[in-house]
Amino acid sequence: MISLTSPDERLQSQSALYGILNSVSHPTIVDMIATAGYDFVLLDLEHLPHNETLLSHCIQLGQLKGCIPLVRITVDDIPRAGRILDMGAHGIVLARTENAQQVSALCDAMFFPPLGTRGITGGSVTGFGTMPLGDYIGHANEKLWLVPMIETVPGIDAIDEILRIPQVTLVMEGALDLAMSMQLGPQPSHPDVEMHIRLLASRCIAAGKRFCANPRTPQQQQFWRSQGIDCWLCGEDRGFLFRTLKQHLTDFVSPNP
Repeated sequence: MISLTSPDERLQSQSALYGILNSVSHPTIVDMIATAGYDFVLLDLEHLPHNETLLSHCIQLGQLKGCIPLVRITVDDIPRAGRILDMGAHGIVLARTENAQQVSALCDAMFFPPLGTRGITGGSVTGFGTMPLGDYIGHANEKLWLVPMIETVPGIDAIDEILRIPQVTLVMEGALDLAMSMQLGPQPSHPDVEMHIRLLASRCIAAGKRFCANPRTPQQQQFWRSQGIDCWLCGEDRGFLFRTLKQHLTDFVSPNP
């Protein structure tokens, strides 16, 4: 039986939420992320192969260790959202969200009537029947995370309409893909990209929705802290693992005197 937690509930006992993108798709890595103390883990189905058994194990480990498991999907995978939630995921992140129609489709797939059209089942999410189905339906409709990830200029342009959908929990940014969308190449810290990301954040704040920052430089991190941001995506595990392994080898090959 899963116990869903909204960002507001989690933030009652701490000042901010910190998550990380899991790009090394293995339960042991998710276990390490959760044990390290991250509040949420973003399991990636956009760029990585992930069989459902492996995904289910990753979701369950995060959940058991108190690390909220979110799953990133593409628009083409929206019909899979209900099955992913049946595995115990606490929410869905929609990659490259570009309009409110996509978010509405995800809403239908994620939530039970009257909010959506998701079908009901039992299994582990209801403790194999120890939680009444009606209780789980109410729990899920109130607390599942629906997270548009804005990564293109059309997504920026549509943000006000997207934010009018009540079930949107928070908004994430994808500065690298946004830079590519703006024909700037792989420059996520380009001034024009930063301007668009700041516009995105301001629209979220004006609409009373959380913005999840993903700073790539100390200066960006300092700026978002000055804006009172309380939800952070702290990069991805793959880069950290590689840099740490490479530095560890370098320290052995060329030890400091």
